Amino acid sequence: MTTTIEDTARLRATADFVREHDTATLLPLLLPGLEGPELRALADHCRFAHAALLVFPPDDETLRAQLAACALDPEARLQPSVVVRGRLARRHRLDEATLEVAIAHPAVPGPRPGGTEDEEAPRTVEVFVLTVPPGSDLAHLAAHEREHQHEAHLAFEVRRPDALLLRGLCALLTRHGAAPDGGGYTPHEDATVLYFTAPAGSTAGYRRIELHAHGAHHAVLADHLREEDDAHPAETLLRRLTGAWTTQALATGARMGLPDALDTRAATPLDTLAPALGAHPRALATLLGYLAMAGVVTQHPDGYRLTETGTLLRADADGSMRPLALMYGGPFYRSFGALEHSVRTGEPAFDHLFGEHHFEHFARDPELADLFDRSMAASSRMFDPLPAHPAVTGARTVVDVAGGNGELLERLLTADPGLHGVLLERPHAVEAARRRLDAKGLGPRCSYVTGDFADVPADADLYLLSRVLHDWEDERCVEILRHLARAMPAHADLLVVERLLPEDGSPSLATAWDLHMLCNTGGRERRADHYARLLAEAGLRLLGHTPLPLEAAVLHVRRADTADGAERTSGAEPG
Repeated sequence: MTTTIEDTARLRATADFVREHDTATLLPLLLPGLEGPELRALADHCRFAHAALLVFPPDDETLRAQLAACALDPEARLQPSVVVRGRLARRHRLDEATLEVAIAHPAVPGPRPGGTEDEEAPRTVEVFVLTVPPGSDLAHLAAHEREHQHEAHLAFEVRRPDALLLRGLCALLTRHGAAPDGGGYTPHEDATVLYFTAPAGSTAGYRRIELHAHGAHHAVLADHLREEDDAHPAETLLRRLTGAWTTQALATGARMGLPDALDTRAATPLDTLAPALGAHPRALATLLGYLAMAGVVTQHPDGYRLTETGTLLRADADGSMRPLALMYGGPFYRSFGALEHSVRTGEPAFDHLFGEHHFEHFARDPELADLFDRSMAASSRMFDPLPAHPAVTGARTVVDVAGGNGELLERLLTADPGLHGVLLERPHAVEAARRRLDAKGLGPRCSYVTGDFADVPADADLYLLSRVLHDWEDERCVEILRHLARAMPAHADLLVVERLLPEDGSPSLATAWDLHMLCNTGGRERRADHYARLLAEAGLRLLGHTPLPLEAAVLHVRRADTADGAERTSGAEPG
């Protein structure tokens, strides 16, 4: 009961603090020395939104009583708290799955400083809730958190956030002594949070500051977290050095059929799982412990369960990423072991290791070729927005050049019953695509061409080139694009799907894939202006590009000699 009374007192004090302070008076208390134009700039772009604390009620009824006792809404809606759950798990070395942390934002009623109501959204108390029944194993965690108040903070909502503004605000905070202290993206709120430790000399009574920005700002968040990591360089480096272990743990689990043998609802005991997989019980437990840390499984007293992330490694899962795990943990894992050869010579390590280019190597091994095509299809979520692209909606015939097993073509044909598709590929891929599209009932609207880039069919309305150019050096890319330019009639569109290297050098999947292409194909990822130069050399023109899921982009291209190219479809994309 004493701890419940203590939590209620803290909750009441937090509500009183929110009621008594405003943005302009609070910022100088947090950041000593902040004044003049800098204070006005920060106050103009941010507003004091809430104060936060973490409480540990024994049950939901007690939480409602605590909120009511502090004149806060006892029925305030609770949602999962992803960021704080992760912080607690790391701090106390626990599996995230064992912690159910919720978050509520009850409004704080009453007049604001000066006797007026806030004209903007009401201020709130951000209440993080971890239920700790009497006798729970989490009692020690609750005691530690009550003593140290790690999650207590003051939050400022950023008005009309964008990357430039957020970077400027972060720089302003650090210039006045605030240190990066974690953060994350909260999907339930579609919000990015950036935490800072208040500088020495702060008199606000809170040690942490939060910038709260609506939307996903992944590049800014990555830079912010990297700045935090710099404070612990040895630990950061050690975690990164063990990345290869994660690749092999995931690939090994997928090869053994571990995800297929687990359920997401009921736990499977180790003594049932080990003989079913033909595994040594203790060794399997070690692997499962690592996979739990990687978020693929969760451990329970009666066994192991598969997480939502882990289901993507099932062989029969919709959008299964099992082929990627097998590819990255197999041939590509071996070639990355020879990365130094690529860096010293500029030649693909894959060629050095296997004695031939990876496309030739895969073509001679039907099983490996099939695995590669399925691994490419595993990232097909990036294609989701393409059926609505203006260039697609106006087409009657589409040619998918090097279209793999027909995943992209299937999406376009399914979305538009009046569209006819042509797939150009190698013989084994054509047969795989034919089986796939026939099974979907799309066979009557498909044609197939077995050949190379020189065999691109002419006179279509739309041409697709998805994740092809990054496989090749510039000279070969221009050659491929010239084949397309010769085949395309004046009215045709070309859509090129690739990952683009960021203009500002910020972290991205494209940066990782750039190293992958160097090591395995001799190709590269490129910036948009680099692609524009290659297209121009081939007689084509880049009209614009738009983002796709999985940090991909679609480049909209026309023949350069088409005078009215930008006007032929509705709304050319911004660059």
